[in-house]
Amino acid sequence: MIKKNKHFINLNANINEALRILNKLNLDNIIFVIDNTGKLIGSITDGDIRRGLLNGVQIYDNVDKVLNANPKFIRKGDDDINKIIQFREKNYKIIPIVDNEHKVLDLINFRQIKSFLPLDVLLMAGGRGQRLIPLTNSCPKPLLKVGNKSILDHNLDRLQKFGINDFWISINYLGEIIENHLSNRKGNNITYLKEQKPLGTIGALSLISNLYHDYLLVMNSDILTNLNFESFFVDFIKNKADMSVLSIPYSVNIPYGVIETSDNDIKRIREKPSYTYFSNGGIYLLKKSIINKIPNNTFFNTTDLIELLLENKYKVISYPFSGYWLDIGKHEDFRRAQEDIKHIEL
Repeated sequence: MIKKNKHFINLNANINEALRILNKLNLDNIIFVIDNTGKLIGSITDGDIRRGLLNGVQIYDNVDKVLNANPKFIRKGDDDINKIIQFREKNYKIIPIVDNEHKVLDLINFRQIKSFLPLDVLLMAGGRGQRLIPLTNSCPKPLLKVGNKSILDHNLDRLQKFGINDFWISINYLGEIIENHLSNRKGNNITYLKEQKPLGTIGALSLISNLYHDYLLVMNSDILTNLNFESFFVDFIKNKADMSVLSIPYSVNIPYGVIETSDNDIKRIREKPSYTYFSNGGIYLLKKSIINKIPNNTFFNTTDLIELLLENKYKVISYPFSGYWLDIGKHEDFRRAQEDIKHIEL
């Protein structure tokens, strides 16, 4: 069912009513015409009305006299991210989202969000947070506050900026507190996956019965990051990957001279070198079909899945990321997060 929104007008309305609505919208001066079933019929702008009046249309005529019968729209579940990017780059600000019957579900406003990604998201939030005791004795780790809101809310807010609204959250330890905390959150479709026993870092994925989209983002809920999720997804699609792993650069500084040898012959000496490796960033993109590879209700880690996919010749890629990323696993990480949040926009 369509949400109440100031950008919609019924097909039975007249042009005068349309003008009154447009007059209140300021910069977002477009409205969408729907019929009594909520089906998208067209769009109207100030320019459409002006041209109609110049052609002899009267102010109290029906809006069908001036509407554009071919409005831009996005179909729910459409995975063509390039279409979204083109709309944004061509300066379309307000786009309706329709279902397969062309009924309007909602609007996206590019003044408020960055993109509209065709993704479900699984947030892993069932852990005990052992290393953060006593902070986690009565509060689940994802609800620890960084700045003025919880780690989980930081993540949900950032994902929502990219037009993502379909969330799955795996819970176990103090899960009822997480459910209660999010019960008043608006604008998100949240389904909880209740682990009756620990299922590892990705085993909870087997509990999902039916995804809304063909692609899934899996993310540890104790991570803070300013990752551009659209860029991550575009890279995944461009490379025709089955799975993509966010990778974080990790530098190791050797405080001594390193001797490189061959058959005990010294070939080179490097004085106090630094080596950069890429570590698992705890954020993954998957095709929907990959879920079938995860054993049902069984302890299963992401590393197990990656090894399984590689053995079976699936395409698993790395997405190197050098922006802000922090895994809040220890007390020193939590203290760092409190300082970082003063300077980093998530």
